[in-house]
Amino acid sequence: MKPDWIGWFATGLFALSYAMKRPASLRKVQAAAALVWVIYGLIIHAMPVVAANVVVASLAGLTAFQRAETRPEVRESDEPRFPA
Repeated sequence: MKPDWIGWFATGLFALSYAMKRPASLRKVQAAAALVWVIYGLIIHAMPVVAANVVVASLAGLTAFQRAETRPEVRESDEPRFPA
């Protein structure tokens, strides 16, 4: 059985993260996608894929669960993310 579908699933999940409206949600989905990439990397014996995505999953997971008050740059606001 080819593990390619796992890589494609991880890619889709990561792309889906950009549809999230809240920064914490984006990071949680990115952390999940990175964990799927870790599984894929282990299956295909690609340690650079594993290492890079362990870092991404860790950072995304940690920042997703920090309180917004302690990180003013991700505090929710009504202003657009990218000014026109």
